[in-house]
Amino acid sequence: MSQNDNNTDQKKSESHALVKSDENGHALTVKGKGRLLALTDSILKSAIASRKANQLAVDDSWMQEIWNWADSFTISEKKIPRNRQMLLGLTELDISGNLLEILPESIGNLTNLTELNLQQNMLSELPESIGNLTNLTKLNLQNNRLSELPESIGNLTNLTELSLRDNRLSELPESIGNLTNLTELSLRDNRLSELPESIGNLTNLTSLDIFGVRLSELPESIGNLTNLTELNLDYNNLSELPESIGQLNNLTRLDLSRNELSKLPESIGNLTNLIELDLSSNNNLSELPESIGNLTNLIVLDLSSNNKLSELPESIGNLTNLTELNLYNNRLNELPESISNLTNLIKLSLHGNKLSKLPENIGHLTNLTELDLWSHNLSELPESIGSLTNLTELNLGYNGLSELPESIGNLTNLTVLDLSNNELSKLPESIGNLTNLDSLSLHGNNLSELPESIGNLTNLIELFLSRNELSKLPESIGNLTNLIELFLSSNKLSELPESIGQLKNLTRLDLRNTMVRELPTSINQNRVKVIL
Repeated sequence: MSQNDNNTDQKKSESHALVKSDENGHALTVKGKGRLLALTDSILKSAIASRKANQLAVDDSWMQEIWNWADSFTISEKKIPRNRQMLLGLTELDISGNLLEILPESIGNLTNLTELNLQQNMLSELPESIGNLTNLTKLNLQNNRLSELPESIGNLTNLTELSLRDNRLSELPESIGNLTNLTELSLRDNRLSELPESIGNLTNLTSLDIFGVRLSELPESIGNLTNLTELNLDYNNLSELPESIGQLNNLTRLDLSRNELSKLPESIGNLTNLIELDLSSNNNLSELPESIGNLTNLIVLDLSSNNKLSELPESIGNLTNLTELNLYNNRLNELPESISNLTNLIKLSLHGNKLSKLPENIGHLTNLTELDLWSHNLSELPESIGSLTNLTELNLGYNGLSELPESIGNLTNLTVLDLSNNELSKLPESIGNLTNLDSLSLHGNNLSELPESIGNLTNLIELFLSRNELSKLPESIGNLTNLIELFLSSNKLSELPESIGQLKNLTRLDLRNTMVRELPTSINQNRVKVIL
């Protein structure tokens, strides 16, 4: 081909038109290779810019929805930034206590959130889009009005803490079992009658609070939660526990109070890491399994207000780390001899039972600081009571005691002694050794006189002597110079000793139903309120 032919073909090529349509459908004709490249680049840039503009419009649309919602509930800009970049960058959002009634669907676009606090609002439902917040680790929904949860809640697989307490939930979705990274779950104060089997998938849980949700049974799968250290089942309707409860051998605190339990499974004895166990107020619980004695790490055991519990197993004496044992308001008529093994006990509450005597070895409990024996059928105390020299509070009110052992005077650390409503006709002289007493209750007895040693109790602040047979008071009563209140009503007193005027801190003197008609001149009636 000749050079002329090549030139001719080139000119023909250049003369061929490149036809494009603009965005309005009009034809555009551009000649030349260089111009073609320049136009192509321009079209691409224009398309990208247009796409970004459209996307920005879409983005601004959901953001505007959030901003409008925030404005309607007067949520501050500090909490919901009215700035695009800051809104997108939110990782923590606390909009608690704003009386929110709804959440917009667009909340699900805040996908960088790791913590969301919605407590103390008025939310009755959650949008499905809540499931898009897959970076959440903490979600607080307590104190709302939620009656159900969306299935999408199960998408929040990074959650470690979820609080649903104080809502109106009647059931949980099966998808709750997908939240396998949860370590803390609170369901307290809802309306759940049962838990889904999938709850057993939450094997990283360390704390589970199911207080007051009306549960009538637990799924067998509860035994899979072997990392639990705290389980609160207080105030439900449980009548029995699954055997699998015994698999929760990392539990340190278990609260089963205020249920309808009639018995405990033997497997309860496998929970050997328990330090606190509350079984109070189960009105049908009539006995404890021997395996209870395996819980040798227990520090606090509450068995109070079980109206049918009439005896304790001997194995109770194995719980030698106990410091607090609550047995009040049961039907116990005796204590096992093994009770004396609980030498670390600091507080023992037995009031409101039917004990007619105390074992002599009660005196082995030498670390006791509080002993409550109110309202029994006790007619006497063992001498060994005097070995409890660390006692600061001793309640023996409402028994049938006719005398006290001399050893009572060994309890020199007592600050409170209640001997009210017994049948005491006299007090031992050793009562005067209790010089740390600040409250002494002797009302409702048959005392006809007080020992002179009563005047040694110089730290007394209140002294209750009403409803006795006292016809006179010892002169030593005037030594009680810290006394603020003195109750002498319903006695046979006709006069008071002059020394009573030495009670410079006395502000109340009750003399109702006595024969006292004239007060010693030593009493300052401007300071003392005298009730005749």
